Amino acid sequence: MSRRRAQSSGEKRPCMRSEHDIPPTLGLVLAGGLARRMGGGDKAFIRIGGATILDRVLASLSAQCAGIAINANGDPERFCDTGAPVLADEVAGFVGPLAGVLAGLDFLATKQPGIEWLLSVPGDCPFLPEDLVEALHRARRSAGKPLACAKSGDWRHPVVGLWPVALRGDLRQALASEGLRKIEAWTARHGVAIAEWPVAPVDPFFNVNTREDVLEAERIAAQSGGG
Repeated sequence: MSRRRAQSSGEKRPCMRSEHDIPPTLGLVLAGGLARRMGGGDKAFIRIGGATILDRVLASLSAQCAGIAINANGDPERFCDTGAPVLADEVAGFVGPLAGVLAGLDFLATKQPGIEWLLSVPGDCPFLPEDLVEALHRARRSAGKPLACAKSGDWRHPVVGLWPVALRGDLRQALASEGLRKIEAWTARHGVAIAEWPVAPVDPFFNVNTREDVLEAERIAAQSGGG
């Protein structure tokens, strides 16, 4: 399978709809990790069931989001055939996923002012749920919170989150002036809603961190018919 071409951020399409109107949301793939446990490189390009993890992530997000961008450092040309804008961290030093989230929020504010919400997902989760955007928006509306993140089983996944552009100034302050690095330390300031998914038959937030995880992901993909 060739790498899926992501929907350009300039091509507007509606997000998924439910009984409530879901606001346009940009999907951001966080692919800026160093993959130390895998010996370095881009985990997003690991092939699972005949497709790269990035293929799978882009396929999921393209059905749910108004556009897609990729957060990654280094040479952006390695993502050129996705058609998605590649956003580097503006905060130096590989300070973690919050820097990628800030890059995504800045991109929305300057390039896509009509979109006020950002969905972040890691670039190493090959089995993301099809209702991710809808469920996160529903959770934050129900809880009356400005932020939302995913949970499966006993595990929260703070990197799988919904972020409003309105909070980008506070996030920049926390990163640049306060040295804050942990997602949950920052989200606790504002309030974060939780959207939950079951872990059976497949944990939708299973992530590939080791070579053993690659084998397990291959097994899961084979059992589910490749998907």
